[in-house]
Amino acid sequence: MSKWKGLGRYVFCVAVLFLVFCIFGVRLIDWQIIQGETLLEQSNNTSTAVVKMEAARGEILDVNGVPLAVNKTVYSIVFDRTYMTSETQNATILQLVRLLEKRGEEWIDVLPIEVTPAGTYAFIEGMEKEAEDLKSDQTIRLNSYSTADECMKAMIGLYDCEGYGAEDTRDIVSVRYNMAKLGFSISNPYTFASDVSSDTVGIVSENKQNLPGATVQITTEREYPNGTVAPHIVGSIGYISQEEYNAFKEEGKTYSTENMEGYAYTDKIGKSGIESALEDQLRGENGTKVIETTRSGSLASTTVTDPPVAGNTVYLSIDSRLQKVAQASLAKNVNAAREYGEQKGGGGNGEDCTVGAAVILDAKTFQVLAAATYPSYDLNLYTNDDDYRRQLLSDETNPLYNNAFLGSFMPGSCFKPVVAVASLEEGIITGDSTYYCNHVYDFWDDYRPTCMGYHGNINVVTALQKSCNLYFFDAGRRLGIDSMEMYARQFGFGERTGLEVSEGVGLISSPEERESRGGVWNGGDVVQAAIGQADDASTPIQLATYAATLANGGVRLKTSVVDKITNYNRDQVLQENEATVMADVGISEENLEIVWEGMRAVCQPGGTAAATFSNYGIAVAGKTGTAQVPPHSDNVVFIGFAPYDDPEIAIAVVLQYGATSQFSNAVAKDLFDAYFYGYTVDDDGNVVPPPAGSSTSTDNQENTDSAQE
Repeated sequence: MSKWKGLGRYVFCVAVLFLVFCIFGVRLIDWQIIQGETLLEQSNNTSTAVVKMEAARGEILDVNGVPLAVNKTVYSIVFDRTYMTSETQNATILQLVRLLEKRGEEWIDVLPIEVTPAGTYAFIEGMEKEAEDLKSDQTIRLNSYSTADECMKAMIGLYDCEGYGAEDTRDIVSVRYNMAKLGFSISNPYTFASDVSSDTVGIVSENKQNLPGATVQITTEREYPNGTVAPHIVGSIGYISQEEYNAFKEEGKTYSTENMEGYAYTDKIGKSGIESALEDQLRGENGTKVIETTRSGSLASTTVTDPPVAGNTVYLSIDSRLQKVAQASLAKNVNAAREYGEQKGGGGNGEDCTVGAAVILDAKTFQVLAAATYPSYDLNLYTNDDDYRRQLLSDETNPLYNNAFLGSFMPGSCFKPVVAVASLEEGIITGDSTYYCNHVYDFWDDYRPTCMGYHGNINVVTALQKSCNLYFFDAGRRLGIDSMEMYARQFGFGERTGLEVSEGVGLISSPEERESRGGVWNGGDVVQAAIGQADDASTPIQLATYAATLANGGVRLKTSVVDKITNYNRDQVLQENEATVMADVGISEENLEIVWEGMRAVCQPGGTAAATFSNYGIAVAGKTGTAQVPPHSDNVVFIGFAPYDDPEIAIAVVLQYGATSQFSNAVAKDLFDAYFYGYTVDDDGNVVPPPAGSSTSTDNQENTDSAQE
């Protein structure tokens, strides 16, 4: 029985296979014989183009997820080469230009030429670089000395713009020039205008038949919910420059049908800050779609072959609340120092103070919790307002410059703890060593630097508390410049801290450094170096890292402004900040306690920061600094950490030409208030306590009670 059952199964399978082959055979006959000519004609009458689908740029958030740079959905008017013919494009361009102008909306206008009142053409002042690029365009073929009228004449013929008035001609040429420059084609659509209103979208859609080739697309554009928060760190984006495009081309990173991931002229890239430093993370991966058109130019089909992948989300270590406090306090005290100097009638009392910086670091991880620079700016206005951007570029105080990371300032007496550590570790002094300060250092007959006071017989703790120059003159002289430089580098002076964004290196005084700049090193220069003068220059982020290294027992970690990186949807962590040891100074516990004790004494009665911190609710250790920078007012600096017994944060404040330390100390207090007591900034820009009963207020009161105990 089983034998016949097996035979039946075999016959059934053979029959099924025969039926399948018959179906395929019939289909092949249909394709090759019956429909062969039709399909061949269809193949011959269609063409395909691969089109890039741009990926959404990754977003930038603060450590708590507060948005700093995000994407907003916008409407853009885009030209599609599939439907835009040479006969209609000029008329379409002109209609759209006039429509947007009538509605008070902008279109992309890059032509460096304007129409004069006499109806002739002239190059626009301030766009000299763009004019040179225009004249060197290989398609237009002009001489470097060509006039604006000659440029226009060449482009009018090239773009078939005869018969229009001067203004109309100029606007059509502007669009056509940019279309040609950006390689407008079926596979490379052209964005005519971005972020247009929904009403304008409705008008364009209703008049689609009269505007062939003009389509409305939903795209994304960068938005800064609060463009005044850490603009130097967040950074900006902008269209690729010719130089950047050429560099990408040399690296094989430009767009082509073979390299959809490459950069095109129409792309925007990070220009500064995190936007630039983490361009590869934020950019995302472009997708592709295939557009099939018939010989007559009508659309046959579109197929998405590779969907785009959005860029990653970057979480900064910055806390927006702390950042706002740092910025507000810095602005207030820079202006207060200047007003104070003016009230004093000038003479080096702070009347020239216009620049400052403040940094808060996590003392255990070295992550940047806040980094403020003054003057500052608004990213939204910088991105969208040409007049505002020109004002920033012409401002002598340079608001676009990141003083917190790039500014180089003489640290003054804030350098003394380095000399104390080095002298203790090298056995030059001990905790009990004393030196008699009688105001004048008389080691040399022909060079007698002075102290700010008459301190008598003092040890290193009191020398730090009183900021006695003579004590550190003598310790620094005996230590020697080579050992001083070695320890300074271990603390991060003259070294990059490891930030993800651009930062300065600063300078450490040494004979080699002086000679490299054409100067001469004298024997007495070592004592000026020991008090943070001579050639010493530090960035505020270096000073904060130095303070954090002291708070961390002499172990310097890599400083970071990035907390983590996730995918675009923020549900998968791709990379987290990890502590990386950059240097270990190797301070003994005994010597570390001595230096800590001296820095604590600075903030207690008799210390140089006592007026600000002697009655403060948290035990603060710090060091003040005043550096002479003639002919200007003195720089004033403060570094510190708290709580004293278990440091959580380290800070640095610099007011260039601030003259008196009351203003730098006031900024430092505001930073501690923000971290420990939850202070914030009100609508008027004032630093204020948190609302009574808020969770921030309660939590920080508990922290204060614990610290006091």
